[in-house]
Amino acid sequence: MTTQQLAITAFGDVHCLQLQSAEIAAPEGRQVLIDVAYSGVNPIDAKTRAGLGWAAQQNRDKLPWVPGYDVAGVIAAVGEEVTEWRVGHRVCGFIGFPLQGGGYSEQVLAEADSLSRVPDGVSLAEAAALPLAGQTAWQALEKASVQAGERVLILAGAGGVGHLAIQLACRKGADVVASCSAANQAFVSSLGAQAVDYQKGELATQLQAVDVLIDLVGGEIGVAALSCVKPGGRVVTVPTITAESVTAAAKVTGLHAQGMLVSPSVAQNDQMLAMMAEGDLTVMITEQFPLVQGAQAHRQIETGRTRGKIVLVMKD
Repeated sequence: MTTQQLAITAFGDVHCLQLQSAEIAAPEGRQVLIDVAYSGVNPIDAKTRAGLGWAAQQNRDKLPWVPGYDVAGVIAAVGEEVTEWRVGHRVCGFIGFPLQGGGYSEQVLAEADSLSRVPDGVSLAEAAALPLAGQTAWQALEKASVQAGERVLILAGAGGVGHLAIQLACRKGADVVASCSAANQAFVSSLGAQAVDYQKGELATQLQAVDVLIDLVGGEIGVAALSCVKPGGRVVTVPTITAESVTAAAKVTGLHAQGMLVSPSVAQNDQMLAMMAEGDLTVMITEQFPLVQGAQAHRQIETGRTRGKIVLVMKD
C-alpha cells in the first residue's frame, strides 16, 4: 500500500523536508499497521533534520529518512502473532526511537509492544503529543529523585516537556518553580508552578534556592541556573548536546548532576494517559499543521518559544 510521508532528504534547513510516497508492507509477526491521525513534533526532529545529534550521525547514509517518534491513530491491520490488538483500536506510542523514526507518515508499522490504548475522553491529537515529551518529563523527575516537599526549578516551563514536568512534579507534592517568558506566566501559573520571568534578570535573584534543577534548556542558561540550587542539590540536564558542560560545571560547585536520554516506556505512557482521562494531566497543543506544512512546524519549534506541543495532522 502506498502512503504519503514527510522525509529528510538532506541535512540542512526546513527545505530539506520533502513529501514522498512509499510502499508500506503488510504487518508481520508482532507488528501492527497504524493509520496515523496525528504525529507529534519534537525538537529532536528539527535537530536531526539540521544534521545534529546521534540520530543524524547514524542516518547520514540512509537519507531520505522519515522523522517522528510520536504517533496516534487507529490500527488498520495486525501481524499473525498479535492477539492483544484488533483493527479499529485507537492507539498511540513512542516508536522507532532513536534510529528508525517514521512517524511523519500517513501509515506506519510499529511493534505491538510499543503501543498504548488511547482511553475514551483523550483525543488522538492529545495522545500523539504525549509520549516523548511526557516520558522525558517523567524520567527526568525520577532521575532527580524528586520527593514531596522539595523545591524544584524547571527551566522552560511552558514548553512541551516543561509544562508536563510541572504537572507531574506537583502531583509528587513538590513545590515547583518554573522559568518562562512574561507571555507565558499565566499559563505556567495555571499548571501549579511559581512562574519566574527569565527576561527580568538572573533567576537566582528572583527565587529562593531549590533542591532540584530540571534543566530543559542547557548551554549557558543551564549553567547559569546552577546558582539557584542549594549546596549538595541535584541537577538533571536533558539537552544531550550540552549535557557534558552543564554536568561538569555543576560538579565543580558540589552539586550532583547527570544528563539523561529518554527511554520509551509503555507503562509510563499508560499511566499518563489514565491521568489525562481523569483530568489530572493536560497536554497543551498550541498548533496543528497538515503534513504538507511540516516545514512550518519545524520553523515554529526551532524558535524555542513554543507553548506546549505541536502536532502534524495526517489527513483532512
